[in-house]
Amino acid sequence: PYMDPNGEREYKTNALGSGVIVDAKKGYIITNNHVVEDMDNIKVKLFDKREYKAEIMGTDPKSDLAILKIKAENLRQLKLGNSDKLRVGEWVMAVGSPFSENLSHTVTTGIVSAKGRSNIIRGQSYEDFIQTDAAINPGNSGGALLSMDGKLAGVNTAIFSRSGGSQGIGFAVPGNMVRTVVFGAERAGKLQRPWLGANIQSVTQEIAQAIGLDRPVGALITELHPFGPAIRSGLVVGDVISQIDGHKIYDTESLLFRIATSRVGKKANLSVFRGSAIVIVPLHLEIPPEVP
Repeated sequence: PYMDPNGEREYKTNALGSGVIVDAKKGYIITNNHVVEDMDNIKVKLFDKREYKAEIMGTDPKSDLAILKIKAENLRQLKLGNSDKLRVGEWVMAVGSPFSENLSHTVTTGIVSAKGRSNIIRGQSYEDFIQTDAAINPGNSGGALLSMDGKLAGVNTAIFSRSGGSQGIGFAVPGNMVRTVVFGAERAGKLQRPWLGANIQSVTQEIAQAIGLDRPVGALITELHPFGPAIRSGLVVGDVISQIDGHKIYDTESLLFRIATSRVGKKANLSVFRGSAIVIVPLHLEIPPEVP
C-alpha cells in the first residue's frame, strides 16, 4: 500500500509474477526479487488451483532472485540444470503467467539466442543472462526457462521491448545462479558470497594493444584491497584475469558472475596474463569483512 501525495487516501497495489518449485519437501519456490519486494502479502497459486500464503525465506537483489516458502503437501519440484552446458541454438521452453492470472502456466518455445549477456539491468547486479527468443512478457518474471531434458535452465527475468510486449528478446538468470541462491536460503536466508578484494575493469581494445593481448578480453586489476583475497593470493595491479576454473572471462561482468556463483571456502584457479606470460594463481574464496 502507498499514500497519495496529499496524504488523504491509501491505495493498494497488486503485482503478478511466476515462480518455480525447487524443493518439494521444504516448499521452496524461487521467483524474481522484483516480483515480491515491498509486498505485504504474497499468495501462491499452484497449477492444480490450490492456493497458499507464502513467506519470504531469503532475497538476493543483486541477482534479482528470491526464495519463498509455502506449507503444502504433494508438491513436485524441478531439477536444477547446469546452465554452463546450454548451447546457443538449443531449444528451450518458457513457462509463466503473461499479462494476467487468466493466462497462468502458459508455455512458449524458442532457442537460446545468446549467453553471457550483461549491461541489461542498470544498478549493482550480477549479470550473465541467457538470452532467448521464447515469448516472455510482463507476468512471466520468475517463471522457468526449461531445457529439453526438463531441467531448470534459468529464471525468466527481463525483456527488451519498445512496445512493452515480447519482441523475441528475453533474458533469464542462469540456473547456476539459482543454485547458489537456493543453497544460501537453506542457511537461514543469509546468502554469503566470496569476494575478489580488487577493483577491476573490462579490457578495451586500447588496453589490449598496450599490454600485448591480441584481443580485448578479460578483467584487468586496477586496485587491490590491502587485506583482500586477491593480494594474499599474489595478484598484482595490471594482471588480466582470463579464466577462472577453466571458464573464459570476457569482461568484468563474467568474472563477477563466476565468483558470485562459487562456493565460499573453496579454491579457484585463475589464469592470469602477466607481462607476456600466463600464470596460474590459486584464489581462496572468502566472504568479505563485515562493514560496521
